[in-house]
Order: sequence, then structure tokens, then C-alpha cells
Amino acid sequence: MKYRSLGPEFEVSALGLGCMPMAGIGRGMYGEANVDEGIATIQRAIDLGVTLFDTAEIYGPLVNEELLGRAVRGRRDRVVIATKFGFRYDENGMTGVDSTPDNVRRACEGSLRRLGVETIDLFYQHRVDPNVPIEDTVGAMARLVEEGKVRRLGLSEAGADTIRRAAAVHPIAAVQSEYSLWERDVEGDILPVLRELGIGFVPYSPLGRGFLTGQIKTRDDLPEGDYRRNDPRYSEENFGQNLKIVDVARSIADAHGASPAQVALAWLLAQGNDIVPIPGAKQRRTMEDSMAAAELTLSAEDLRRLEEAAPRGGTAGPRYGEKALSMTRL
Repeated sequence: MKYRSLGPEFEVSALGLGCMPMAGIGRGMYGEANVDEGIATIQRAIDLGVTLFDTAEIYGPLVNEELLGRAVRGRRDRVVIATKFGFRYDENGMTGVDSTPDNVRRACEGSLRRLGVETIDLFYQHRVDPNVPIEDTVGAMARLVEEGKVRRLGLSEAGADTIRRAAAVHPIAAVQSEYSLWERDVEGDILPVLRELGIGFVPYSPLGRGFLTGQIKTRDDLPEGDYRRNDPRYSEENFGQNLKIVDVARSIADAHGASPAQVALAWLLAQGNDIVPIPGAKQRRTMEDSMAAAELTLSAEDLRRLEEAAPRGGTAGPRYGEKALSMTRL
């Protein structure tokens, strides 16, 4: 594994591991998961030199953090734990956003218990709460840093102005947003602001929710009830157009003796040394395939072909439905 810096004195593995698919999500999100295999996947990733592990309170809710806590027990000194807060939820699932100072503290205390740690390495606001000034939210997060409960702060899917306002209150170590060969909008205003401010970038869904792995060749490959059947980019009218990106990635992969997933991740790594993607996995075999991308170097010709196949704005369909999209870039 290779390593990168997300900011001053914050070194992590060049690829982190997204733990969301491992527990508490259900078969409607990336298929069935096995808790024991999830724990084995995390522990194998640690053995491979992966240090950054990403979870969230809302994943489950709650049980995903518990799984990660179990997996890293006895290995705490080898991992960087990132978790997220900011949603309201009940027994029926998510009910809205809540980044009030009281909820920031409640969420942190709960995450610490579930993870079984004394300090969260990277604490993200999961989505911006339009009803709470970002200064109030980050101020509450900063107090957790002062108390030793959190080491570094992050934001997820925040807009450029929000990032600037947040960084004026307390240093922001990382911003998380979707970024991949088929989702490049962050190149417009988000990445330039992060680089101006010295903030690291953590792309989630770097494999296009599985599309860029090349394993999904038709919509029929998705299990019944899988939420991706309602994803605009997986729709009947867009699927074939977007498959052209995978065809180019597969051609490049074949030339390197690699997988399309490794090509997609290597492309992201080539976009800057301040970028640390977090591909999700729930099995050791897919995690191992993804992490091998850290050793793959694409040629200038490879990058040119991918740029031609997947220009910014060239993907067919929006990345989310209207409701989910309305919660981004606030």
C-alpha cells in the first residue's frame, strides 16, 4: 500500500475502505452482507496496509459502527476511523437532517461507544443542515476536538461557500463527496477551493455504485429490490450509454492485466496526491481487487482515452434522484 497526506500531519493509505455495505444496509443496498465476512474484510485490509476506514451513524443505523469497532479491536493503533453524523432517524429509517450543536454531541458520544474508542480520528458532518448555520455546527464539532473526543473535522457534500465558512471556524481536514469517472462535477468549484485551503478530498462511490467495476452488464444483473434499479444512471434509457465508459476501462485494464475497477480507481488517484478514494466492499475478494489499484500506474495515453470516454458532464443521467440531489452542495 502507498500513503498520502490529507493535510498537515494526517497521513493515510492512498485508498481507504468504505464500510457501508457490510452491515445494516440490507439486500436493497448492494445485496446481502455477512457480518463475519465484513469483519474479515476489514482485518484483511489492515493486513494489506489500509489505514482509513469509513462508516457513519446512519448506516444501519448504528450497527455499521459496531461492526467496525469489533473488527479493529486490538488493532486501534493501525487504523484511522472516520465516521459521520447529521441525520435524524427512527425505527423506520432516516427522517431528515439535524446538525444542531446538541445533536453533534449526542451523535459523537454514541459513535464513541459503538466504535469502542476514546477518540474519533475524523468526524464528518454527513450532510449540510440548511436550518443550522455551519458556524454553529463546526463550533460544536470544534469543542469535541478541544475535549479530545475528536481529532479532525470533515464535511460531506458541502458547497464551496459552506466549506470556506466552516474552515474559518476550525481547520477542516477533509471533504467527502462523490467523484469518479462518471461523476466529475467537483472539478468545477469544490476541488479548487479545497486546494486553496489545503483540505484533503475523499471521494465516495468511486466505482459508480458498482457500475464501473464492469460486473454489471445489464440491469437484470441487479437483484430484485436493489435501489440501483431506481438510480437515474442505471435506468433503461441511460444504462447503455454509460456502459461505453466501462468498455474503455475494460480495454485499458486488459492491457495492464488489471480489472476495470482498478483502472477507475487508478484514474482517481492520478487526479492529485490529495485525493484518497474509499471504495466500498463487503467481501475480501472485492476489497483486495480494489486495493491493488494503488500499484497501478496509468499511462498518458490511458488517461487520454478515459478523458475522451468520460468527460466532465458526459455521463447520461443525474447522479441521484431529485430528493437526494437536493441535499448536496449546500
